[in-house]
Amino acid sequence: MALTLDKKTTGDLVRLLIFMITTGLATGLLVITIGNISFGATTTYKAEFVDATGVVNGDDVRVAGVKVGTVKDIEIIKNNRALVTFTVDAETRLDDATHATIRFRNLIGQRYIALTQEGQPGDELEEEDTIPVARTQPALDLTVLFNGFKPLFEALSPDDINKLSYEIVQVFQGEGGTLESLLSSTASLTQTLADRDQVIGELLDNLTHVLDHVADRDEQLGQLIVSFQDLVSGLKEDRQAILSSLDGISSLAVETAGLIDDIREPFVRDIKVARELLARLDRQKGEIDRVLQVMPIKINKYGRTGTYGSWFNFYLCHFKGEIQIGGDVVVPIPYSTNAGRCSLP
Repeated sequence: MALTLDKKTTGDLVRLLIFMITTGLATGLLVITIGNISFGATTTYKAEFVDATGVVNGDDVRVAGVKVGTVKDIEIIKNNRALVTFTVDAETRLDDATHATIRFRNLIGQRYIALTQEGQPGDELEEEDTIPVARTQPALDLTVLFNGFKPLFEALSPDDINKLSYEIVQVFQGEGGTLESLLSSTASLTQTLADRDQVIGELLDNLTHVLDHVADRDEQLGQLIVSFQDLVSGLKEDRQAILSSLDGISSLAVETAGLIDDIREPFVRDIKVARELLARLDRQKGEIDRVLQVMPIKINKYGRTGTYGSWFNFYLCHFKGEIQIGGDVVVPIPYSTNAGRCSLP
């Protein structure tokens, strides 16, 4: 049974095939461009480095900044050497004067291998030949470099640090063309420090003032240090006693907690009774005030009465009473004495 397509379906199918072919070609071209894939003839070489930190498969191999090859493999040899295998275009000639240097491609850590010609050209290298360690150079150790510049970076803004760091890396890797930019960044740093000269001057003046005061009291400072040393030595010698006392304090705290727990209820009752007592005293404060005012007078009288010894002399001057007899009979009982003391006021 034959399949028959109409004119419209045939046109759509042709357009679909054209779209698929175009998309495939564009995708392949993009892969080749991004992956730096070369279909030309290449030659494989090796290079021995004392340190190949950061170099990975696929990194560029460049001559005068132009990519001519790719890193293919990295392995360890002699327990302390890195052997890097790379390929270059077949027309690129390497000889006994070729040097290999690992350089930073950017500040995020990407590397590439730069091939340079130093000295008179020598014998051409054969495929799989190795560039010896004497003609290789590892990448610049940024950690050591930037640690040396740390005091300098503290006075810069983040943007200035990034710019100056990039210029430093470029210069130390042999990019002489960026020396002018480095000098410009350094000039900007100098200007920044100059703008803060007043603050720096005040800081130095204050520091000088402080140091003068410290120098004037060097004897007291020395005595303080000696006394502190004696204190620390004494604490060290008495550490066992101190630790033992801490155990005793802990036991005392436990006992005190138990004692408080035992007297809590009686203590609460005492507080309530004391509150009631204070309330009563508050209600009778007028009477208490009167008693306190009269008390000194009475104490003086009692004192005069007891001047003859530890007893009191009382004299009965007058007595009056009544006795009820029977129902309605009341008999008065008057009593008076003529004792001389009764006439005293």
